[in-house]
Amino acid sequence: MSTAVREALRRMSVPAEPSGVVVGGEWSRGRGTLESVVSPINGSLLGEFHAATPPDVDQATEAAATAFLQWRCVPAPQRGEFVRQFGERLRQYKEDLATVVSWEAGKITTEALGEVQEMIDICDFAVGLSRQLYGKTIASERPGHRLSEYWHPLGPVGVISAFNFPVAVWAWNAAIAWVCGDPVVWKPSDKTPLTALACQALVVQTLERCPDVPAAVSNVVVGGVDVGQSLAASARLPLVSATGSVAMGRAVARTVAARLGRSLLELGGNNGMIVTPSADIDLAVRSITFAAVGTCGQRCTTLRRLIVHESIADALRGRLLDVYCRLPIGDPTKDGTLVGPLINEAAGDAMQHALAAARQHNGVVHGGERLQDGVPTGGVYVRPAIVEIAAHAPIIQQETFAPILYLIRYRDLDEAVRIHNDVPQGLASAILTRDVREAERFCSPSGSDCGIVNVNIGTSGAEIGGAFGGEKQTGGGRESGSDSWKAYMRRVTSTVNYSDELPLAQGIRFDV
Repeated sequence: MSTAVREALRRMSVPAEPSGVVVGGEWSRGRGTLESVVSPINGSLLGEFHAATPPDVDQATEAAATAFLQWRCVPAPQRGEFVRQFGERLRQYKEDLATVVSWEAGKITTEALGEVQEMIDICDFAVGLSRQLYGKTIASERPGHRLSEYWHPLGPVGVISAFNFPVAVWAWNAAIAWVCGDPVVWKPSDKTPLTALACQALVVQTLERCPDVPAAVSNVVVGGVDVGQSLAASARLPLVSATGSVAMGRAVARTVAARLGRSLLELGGNNGMIVTPSADIDLAVRSITFAAVGTCGQRCTTLRRLIVHESIADALRGRLLDVYCRLPIGDPTKDGTLVGPLINEAAGDAMQHALAAARQHNGVVHGGERLQDGVPTGGVYVRPAIVEIAAHAPIIQQETFAPILYLIRYRDLDEAVRIHNDVPQGLASAILTRDVREAERFCSPSGSDCGIVNVNIGTSGAEIGGAFGGEKQTGGGRESGSDSWKAYMRRVTSTVNYSDELPLAQGIRFDV
């Protein structure tokens, strides 16, 4: 294990021998097989643990259900105080947690620090929200009656997260679930379990300062597909929030729907950007590059499809190729590195298969090769690729989790919008233009069909103040800001009769 990781975990009070199951403050060995955690930076062993099993999931969900009976009755502002104190732990250990994120997920240091900052931001948001869980009063048609809607805690929430944002997405769910009165059972990616255990260790520290909070308000079960399916199947969890591939989302949704539970899905992106003739080219180069190569192309909001007007396509391609050739690629923990490794060999193979498919459909591939020199041995390092290709190529319909940017030419804005929307996914989108009419058209009902619609910025880098999520095969879920808290609560419609009469709605008479 990296000395930096070992020391960071020690400072955050993670046990020396990682556990596959943590229920509140109880760390226990999972009943499953011994699993290894390997760093994408250099293939080094970061730790070993016994994975959780379905019976371990039952233990965690039962504890969460019991904790819910107490937690739901705690006033929301007091629940917010618990979240505030957890946010303070994140501030205290921001660099330590970011170190583990870098080594376990392969993120460059500034992105890892940014992810932890996102956790801090959502805690601040949730603390404010704890005093704003507003209902509404409605005008009743019956005299002497008050009609209202209000919100109650829903119940324990299952969270299934992915490797690419190993801590932030959990925090989006957990911070809001907690202030809404819901305990959380978290199944992190089996590629990034140490970050989850580090977060739980900080929760345990927070619990020590909040003795009235039930310990099982937060729980972790680390394992594979069987653990995820057990979480989805648990009737104790009225809501399961899952982030990952479309295939994973379909499996979770089927299982949750079979028991008539709720699912909140954040799935594939395959995001597009339209660059118009009036666009600021310098701004375009900067925004495109970060959106396309940040996190080595492994964000759900990564820019995959660049739809450029034919009059500027060659010039923009030349500018981008120049930048791509100079990108600092290598050890993500070193200063100056902008592109770290892919998560594993399977991701590298998927990238090469996608590039081969693009070539079969007359795509012109620039870059994309595997790198060996000047990068750590044992990691999967690649040069980001730009592929000039026609809009009808089948590979464009698929999302490859790697730094591949398909460059497509268009003639007019109607064609550009059609190309943009002609994929099954619908997460993030952007248009670069100085023409207000083009911008407003893209944001209108006849424009982008995505959940995130940006103007003159890239597709990635969402803020926690706005609800995050997308349409079509992206799953339709919304997490983080805005009114996403309503997913974690149940709505009550209440009629109170404060008169001596009993008028019925709709003028119905029923005299007895």
